[in-house]
Amino acid sequence: MAENKKVLVIGGGFSGLTAAVETAEAGSEVIIIEKTPFFGGRVTQLNKYFPKLCPPNCGLEINFKRIKNSGDVAFYTLAEVEKISGQEGNFDVTVKVKPRYVNDKCVGCNACAEACPVEMPNEFNFGLDKTKAAYITHNQAFPFMYAIDDRYCKGKACGKCAEACKYDAIDLDMKPETLTLKVGSIILAAGWDLYDVSKLDNLGGGKIRNVVTNMQMERLASPNGPTGGKILRPSDGKEAKNIAFVQCAGSRDENHLPYCSFICCMASLKQATYLREQYEDSTARIFYIDIRTPGRYEQFYWKVKDDPNVTLTKGKVARITEDAATGDVIVEAEDILAGRKIRQAFDMVVLAAGMVPSTKNSKIPADIKYTDDGFVMPATLQKGIYAVGTLKSPVDVAKSVQEATGVAIKSIQSVRR
Repeated sequence: MAENKKVLVIGGGFSGLTAAVETAEAGSEVIIIEKTPFFGGRVTQLNKYFPKLCPPNCGLEINFKRIKNSGDVAFYTLAEVEKISGQEGNFDVTVKVKPRYVNDKCVGCNACAEACPVEMPNEFNFGLDKTKAAYITHNQAFPFMYAIDDRYCKGKACGKCAEACKYDAIDLDMKPETLTLKVGSIILAAGWDLYDVSKLDNLGGGKIRNVVTNMQMERLASPNGPTGGKILRPSDGKEAKNIAFVQCAGSRDENHLPYCSFICCMASLKQATYLREQYEDSTARIFYIDIRTPGRYEQFYWKVKDDPNVTLTKGKVARITEDAATGDVIVEAEDILAGRKIRQAFDMVVLAAGMVPSTKNSKIPADIKYTDDGFVMPATLQKGIYAVGTLKSPVDVAKSVQEATGVAIKSIQSVRR
């Protein structure tokens, strides 16, 4: 196939993977570039996702297998676009690929990580624990080969990972590469980031150890997470049986995110079920402005609401502080429906932090217009470039998959015009 008939997918999360495999299986060659060492994006960090409430790796594993079995999908990890030029049917794209320091001989044996003396914050677990500078995120990561983080690795001055590897898979001399790609169409699927809760001074984000984000809660509940799936509070490892969930932590606030992040209400309701299923005597209290559970999700809302150990309180949280003696978290809030103020202690607090498009802080190097909040404006994109999923607006996994399938058709049309 001619080079300019290929489709480039920027981003290897669920949206990007879906768009890529659908496009390839329809007969077009696809190139995926992903800025991290592994595919799957935010979905890999979830414990369960809607609508099936099943582990995300079951859906991801299918897409990974489709990529492996396809002769029409090429991919690069640790890769970022530096420049896009041209027009529909004839784009030139410059991509910089950072060194992984691990080659294709890697079998995932873990010897390099065992030998590595350097620990670093585990970004996959949102800093809840540490990992080695030679690492793999989880046991179903794709590609299943280790990566070495050169921000922390001591390089050849240490070299213990290379000494430990029996397969000659460690190459500490790897250099960055620059690729020039010719493609016919481009799919933007760069995903989203979590809002920085350290900006929420009154809610203790980033300052009180037992105040965590909704994504940290996903990691705590995940079997491949830092606590093996046990919901334990970060400060002392105590079982967190009494948890407050604070909705709209930064969202719908003109000082932070002026929009609704769409997924947060459902995520907190889901996480309340994690707690209730794990500890029979547990209690959850959800502080909300409005509960938004569109369409069929309304039934799930009623199911959670009917649990006598789950309390839904309409009212904003004014302040969160810490009891220094116990590590408990004190929540001060209003209860609008009861017409009173609340001051209550909890083992842990989960902030429903908002969804921010990755393009808010890292623009794609092309002629692309964005909203003030960093979302791509689809109507302004030039022909042959398509945005999908959370780059356009906050959406859940199901909606992202639907959009990715639709964009696959459009990208094929572009390369065949």
